[in-house]
Amino acid sequence: MNILVVEDEPKVATFLRLGLIESGYAVKIAGDGLTGQNIFESGDFDLIILDINLPGMNGFELCREIRKTDQRVPVLMLTAMGTTKDKISGFDCGADDYLVKPFEFQELLARIRSLLKRASFMEKESRILKFNELEMNLDTFTVMRGGTAIDLTRKEFALLEYLLRNRGKVVSRAEIAEKVWDISFNTGTNVIDVYINFLRKKIDKDFKSKMIHTQTGVGYIIKSDPDEI
Repeated sequence: MNILVVEDEPKVATFLRLGLIESGYAVKIAGDGLTGQNIFESGDFDLIILDINLPGMNGFELCREIRKTDQRVPVLMLTAMGTTKDKISGFDCGADDYLVKPFEFQELLARIRSLLKRASFMEKESRILKFNELEMNLDTFTVMRGGTAIDLTRKEFALLEYLLRNRGKVVSRAEIAEKVWDISFNTGTNVIDVYINFLRKKIDKDFKSKMIHTQTGVGYIIKSDPDEI
């Protein structure tokens, strides 16, 4: 597995490179965003690790550039910027996961394994998910409802995919945190609720029939009828 690490702090970059090589990964290092973009475009990588505060081109900008040509490669942001707003910005530009510095290296490895496993799983699964008039294409990363194209960010797409794969079942915030964010649910964060609201505005707001419903005290469910639990 080939990993590209874009990190401008030499000590952190060296630590990551040595640790990942010892864990069996091939690693390329870039010290700034533009170099990271050039290496990415000239190589074939299974996963990208990005810092945000990079010279030349920051991690948000680089992630957007990566997503213009590759929707599948997992992107993990590794940064000291840890507010909810920062995380949402990271997910909105196309990141799959977000880990805040300082971090435990074993946790980073766990996140990497999870992202690589998910990417492999997606390759084997059915590439089109349907529910009533909603259709999600996992190859083209497109979503249609009633013939209308719906533009979703990477994390909104992943959240909708998880809800669709569990349609008709109430999924808890803890399940969503584990399966979509690869983290243990922290009751002090509202990121999941924020993203559910983002999805509702895009999936349900302009349609008479609502699909995303809240089961108070339990979690969320995709279903066609509010009384059908």
